[in-house]
Amino acid sequence: MDTNFHLSKRTRRIIEMEAQYGAHNYHPMPVVLARGQGVHVWDVDGKRYYDFLSGYSAVNQGHCHPRIVEALADQAQKS
Repeated sequence: MDTNFHLSKRTRRIIEMEAQYGAHNYHPMPVVLARGQGVHVWDVDGKRYYDFLSGYSAVNQGHCHPRIVEALADQAQKS
């Protein structure tokens, strides 16, 4: 873990759990995200960031796009 960053105890604990139990496909950044909306994401300590990775993979429409959330909810309710 890069010691040049000041990490809260909560963030440090979650990063340690991810290192122990998570898949090691990529080297994670020292940020633990809690939520996203549009182009922004927030960490577990409430700090807001621009999500510059939103063009990567399937998140290029932003986080929680209303039409996608609606489609997800509609599909999830089907039996």
